[in-house]
Amino acid sequence: MYYLFLDALSVLFSFILARYCWTRLRFFVHVFQQVGYKHNEYWQWLRGHWEQKVIPGDLALYNILLFILVIGFEWLEVAITNTALTLALFVWGIFWFGSVKRYKADQIKKPLVFTSRIKRLMVPLAILNLFLPVFFMIWAYTGYIPFLWMIPPTYDPGLLSFDVVLLVFGWVIGALLIPFSVLFAGNITKPIERSIQEGFKKKARKKLAAMPHLKVIAITGSYGKTSIKFMIKDLLKERYSVCYTPGSFNTPMGICKVINNDLQAHHQILILEMGARYAGNIQELCDIAKPDVSVVSNVGLAHLETFGSQDVIAKEKGTIVENLGEGGVAVLNADDERVAIMGEGRSDIQRILVGLQNGEIRGEKISYDTSGTRFEAKFDGEIYEFKTKLLGAHNVQNMMLAIGVAHHFDIRPKTMAIAAQSIEPIEHRLELKKAGELFIIDDAFNSNPVGAKNAVEILGQFKNRNRMIITPGMVELGEIEAEENFKFGTAIGAANLDVVILVGEQRSKPIKQGIESVQENTDHVFVVDDLFAANELAREKATPGDVILYENDLPDVYNEG
Repeated sequence: MYYLFLDALSVLFSFILARYCWTRLRFFVHVFQQVGYKHNEYWQWLRGHWEQKVIPGDLALYNILLFILVIGFEWLEVAITNTALTLALFVWGIFWFGSVKRYKADQIKKPLVFTSRIKRLMVPLAILNLFLPVFFMIWAYTGYIPFLWMIPPTYDPGLLSFDVVLLVFGWVIGALLIPFSVLFAGNITKPIERSIQEGFKKKARKKLAAMPHLKVIAITGSYGKTSIKFMIKDLLKERYSVCYTPGSFNTPMGICKVINNDLQAHHQILILEMGARYAGNIQELCDIAKPDVSVVSNVGLAHLETFGSQDVIAKEKGTIVENLGEGGVAVLNADDERVAIMGEGRSDIQRILVGLQNGEIRGEKISYDTSGTRFEAKFDGEIYEFKTKLLGAHNVQNMMLAIGVAHHFDIRPKTMAIAAQSIEPIEHRLELKKAGELFIIDDAFNSNPVGAKNAVEILGQFKNRNRMIITPGMVELGEIEAEENFKFGTAIGAANLDVVILVGEQRSKPIKQGIESVQENTDHVFVVDDLFAANELAREKATPGDVILYENDLPDVYNEG
């Protein structure tokens, strides 16, 4: 009965390890998806979470114990029976690997989506991750080495029906290699994905070539691309049939999907948002859809970690202007010195400079409250009053770029002003909304130094009510990340907010230090582990009529722990 019990325990052990491996595999595939299938970013993530996720204490300690029990005791000449070793390994294994909490969060902001790409990735992953456990299970239970079908002299099941060392080794090493198998499988499927993507690109280029009447408006910049896109769409749709990319579709496949599926023969204008994380990204997008009108909002610090410097960012953003053909139009932010000089040496294109301080089209006399923003637009020697539901001076800057594009397409100023009033805030970008008896300013999308400071200043102008901010700070700023988060903290301190909730103890340290450099009393500053804990604390502290600013909401891959 005792040996039968151990046999049954071996089956239970295998089921528990199979569950552990599957959950661990899903977790790392999810990380790979969230970093955009970028191998270098996935590897950087692994390096940053080596002890917490990649080789956690349970796996490391189990391997050490396995080594001691199998080899160490021979060195020490300590006798241990095979059945005792089996029982010890199984009990420890079931105890440590029975819980998968480390890889299964209670709440996930953006769950794993089993897209076609993920399904293709799962094929080599299944082969890679099943090989070791299955190989050693066959060996452990039969004694025969798979494929060779011979019994080696080291095979030692003792009085049991399996060799415990082989069984445990297969599962534990298999579990250990899972994060790296994702990287390896990604490399295996890379040529397939590249071929599929090239097919979509070719189809998109062919469709655009068949529509010579179509005008392509391409928008880039460190911040504000999506906002500007929707503003341009709303101003132009009064007169033109417009097709545009939804949300933040600013990658090659996002653009191809819209062109191939949504663009119709009746469309006159196609508005595309072009994003970049690495040098060459803009050119790749322009090779799909050559712009007739290029819009550049700014050259900021977003993705400084991958670009290295603002000058490199400026060169990449400037690619969208370089790709203009003869007679093309560049609508540029005149208040950004790096943007204002783009296309200066080209006499074959038209440059339209807009801004709040500089430019031929200028926004002035800005004021805003809970109903939105008012400002004056000056161009063609006239002054026009605009009202919009959008908050913030940077949204006025975005609107001026949209006005510059609309002016080029001969939209009347009064028509623009009417359209501007109906523009709704974009989700998660300084979106003012009511939640029960509270006011929420949702600026959770991809915070940046300029936008974050502006959002805090806006929050500070809400009087006669408590003002609260929830933020984890900013990421992907490279070496200046701590410095910029410190500055962000000083802005929060200067705004004299009533409640400050910082998310992530390590990540938010520079923000807290910035607040402390401005304010002596920081009893109103709280630090929590994640967004869910922040929301709970906010509910405890909030009273009817309070205003809560959500400034940035990092994806799950940035969560601490």
